[in-house]
Amino acid sequence: MNDTWIIVGISIGYLLLSLLMGIIPGLKVSKSPEGYVAGDRSMNLLLLYFVLGASIFSSFAFLGGPGWAYSRGVAALYIIAYGILGMVPLYFFGPRARRMGVKYGYLTQAELLSERYQSPFLSILLAILTVIVLIPYLTLQMKGAGLVLNTISDGQIPYWLGAAMAYVVVLLYVFFSGVMGVGWTNTFQGIFMLSIAWFLGIYLPNELHGGIGPMFEAIEQEGLGNMLQAPGLQSDGSTWSWAGFSSAIMISSIGFSMWPHFFMKTFAAKDDRTMKLTVVLYPTFQLFLLPILFVGFSAILSFPGIEPADTILPHVLRNMDLPVVLVGLVCAGTLAASMSSGDAILHAAGAVFVRDGLRKFPQIRKKLDQRNLERRVIQLSILLISILAYYFAVISSTDIVSLLLGAYGGIAQLFPLVFAMFYWPSATRLGALSALFSGIIVTLIFLFSPELKPWDIHEGIYGLIFNLFSLITVSLITQKTDATVVKKFTHA
Repeated sequence: MNDTWIIVGISIGYLLLSLLMGIIPGLKVSKSPEGYVAGDRSMNLLLLYFVLGASIFSSFAFLGGPGWAYSRGVAALYIIAYGILGMVPLYFFGPRARRMGVKYGYLTQAELLSERYQSPFLSILLAILTVIVLIPYLTLQMKGAGLVLNTISDGQIPYWLGAAMAYVVVLLYVFFSGVMGVGWTNTFQGIFMLSIAWFLGIYLPNELHGGIGPMFEAIEQEGLGNMLQAPGLQSDGSTWSWAGFSSAIMISSIGFSMWPHFFMKTFAAKDDRTMKLTVVLYPTFQLFLLPILFVGFSAILSFPGIEPADTILPHVLRNMDLPVVLVGLVCAGTLAASMSSGDAILHAAGAVFVRDGLRKFPQIRKKLDQRNLERRVIQLSILLISILAYYFAVISSTDIVSLLLGAYGGIAQLFPLVFAMFYWPSATRLGALSALFSGIIVTLIFLFSPELKPWDIHEGIYGLIFNLFSLITVSLITQKTDATVVKKFTHA
């Protein structure tokens, strides 16, 4: 057996083990929608830590992280910064959302918002926006999996087959086990990713430069010290402004915990202590990113001129004399990064589509309740969404990357609504709707017409300014929400 098929065999073995890890936990929870979507609200600290950690770090952690360090230097530290700061809001929102879920049966972010603002339309709107954003996000995970298996097999596994192999496994355990399948596989994948990341982050700098310290000294001595000076470089090689760097951290931190597939895991927490302790411990998961960035830094002098920068890790693996088993394990680790976010995204997209979209239509809700069909409809939605994402990943040539360019700027527009939901009793339905629309529209305008920006800050910040202005002014001049409803949230 040649080296290529040994590497492929290790990756396939990893996929089968992931399938087993994902299917078994689903046998232990109820068959109700609550069991499928929130795991009967029984996730302990270990599960919640890894499901939140692994579900937000996608294949871009193994591919994009080293790529940023390789091409933009310390600008890549922005990723670590927002990952730490972004959890702070969840310390306050998470326990309240969890308690509301236990008391009133909520399972998604939009269910909370639509009830607080008394607007089924808001729920349907958020369901549509969520699926629109999460499908291309899922598509990119499929692309990453297909690229890995295609590359390690020297093209013998076609790109379309590689993506299908990885995501048939994901589809099976998400379809049958729901969030508990996601939780246990993310725990397994998270531990595996951390192990591989730290091995690479120590091994490659030592192999190529004699250590991490000598690596940075060599970069400085070669006249590339600007890559090591904050805030780093932009994609064109020019110095990134402090305003651009800081606003990117700010908007990403605000949007971090607003992702629907991330926020809804608060409903699965066992209790408030578990929720808060997970948030407090979460920054330690950023240790996963530090060695990944070392991989990119180690390649700056040893492998110059690699384009695109995101391919630097596969390039290093192909051009260094590494043991074949190690290469196979690294490829499996990259698959783990793709699958650990893809499964959470797929599960959330299906649940949100049904809970926040279809259930808001009275006749459909009646049929779902009468026939106890909700779990099956969520499963069907997951199947359809996965097929659609696979189409974009493999068959269609549609440019979906542009849809993600403003993702954090757009998703951050939910933050004022979530904050006001719990902490500002005067917020109204029309105030919330006008805030969301104005924030997203302004963000998109500056995203696609950056020359209109008066200052070099992230377009999402401009969106938030208009968002807050609309929320406050419109809420102050429109009819107040029923006090009983408001009290339910402000006293949660």
